[in-house]
Amino acid sequence: MTRVLAIANQKGGVAKTTTVHTLGAALAERGRRVLLVDLDPQACLTFSNGIDPDQLERSLHDVMLGRADAAEAIIKVGDLHLLPSTIDLAGAEVHLLSKTGREFQLRRALAPVLASYDEILIDCPPSLGILTINGLTAASEVLVPLQCETLSQRGVGQLLETIEDVRAYTNPQLTVRGVIATMYDSRTRLAQQVLDLVPVQYGLDVLLPPVPKSVKVAEAPSRGRSILEHAPSSKGAIAYRALADELLDAPTPEPAGTSA
Repeated sequence: MTRVLAIANQKGGVAKTTTVHTLGAALAERGRRVLLVDLDPQACLTFSNGIDPDQLERSLHDVMLGRADAAEAIIKVGDLHLLPSTIDLAGAEVHLLSKTGREFQLRRALAPVLASYDEILIDCPPSLGILTINGLTAASEVLVPLQCETLSQRGVGQLLETIEDVRAYTNPQLTVRGVIATMYDSRTRLAQQVLDLVPVQYGLDVLLPPVPKSVKVAEAPSRGRSILEHAPSSKGAIAYRALADELLDAPTPEPAGTSA
C-alpha cells in the first residue's frame, strides 16, 4: 500500500525541503520505491536534486493545469523519482482558485501513479494556500518539521486548524504522523523546552531522534545531493536514517481516494 506523506509547515526556513529530500533518500536506501513531489513554486526540492527548473520541458505546473499526466513529468534522479516544480506553479495556484474541485487536483493527478511507488513525499510550500490544501488532500499522513524555537512552534496551531478543515471537507482519513525536530541544538534549554511543549500543547508525537544543526546538512542542497550522499556518516545523516526506520516501523494508513 502506498504511503503519501505531506511535509508541511507554514513557516519557512525549518528544513522542510531538506527533510523531504533526505527522508526520501533514506527510504530509497531501504529498498522503497520513492516519489518526491515538489509542490513549492520556489522549486527548492527540484534544485536540491541537481535539476535546473528553468531547463524543464514539463513540471508539476503542467500537471496541475491538466496539460500533462504526472507520469510524463516525473524524472529519475539516482534512486529517487521526482515530480519537479518551476516558478510557473505560482500561476497555477491563481488558475486553480476559479476551478471547481480545485482542492483535489493533485490527488487526481497522482492517482494513476500511486501503484508504482511505496512512498510519496510531498514538499508543501511555506503557506496555507491552495497548493498546500492540495498536498494535504492528496496525503494519508502529515509530517511537521519544526525548528526548535518559539516562533517556529507558534505556527503549528494554525497548521493544525487547516488540517482539521481538510479533514472536514476533503480528506477525512488524514492523520498527523508527528513532528520532526530540525536544526536541533542540544546545548540550548529553549530547544528542549519547545520539544517538551509540543506533545502537551498540541497532542502531537515528536519523532526521534531530533536532527542536529549541522553545516553539512546546510551544504548538501547546493551540491544537488542529499546529506546521505554528501556526508553519509554525519550526525544529520544518521538522524534521518533513524527517522526513516521509525516511519517504516509504523503501519501505512489507507491513502486518500481519487473522488472529488
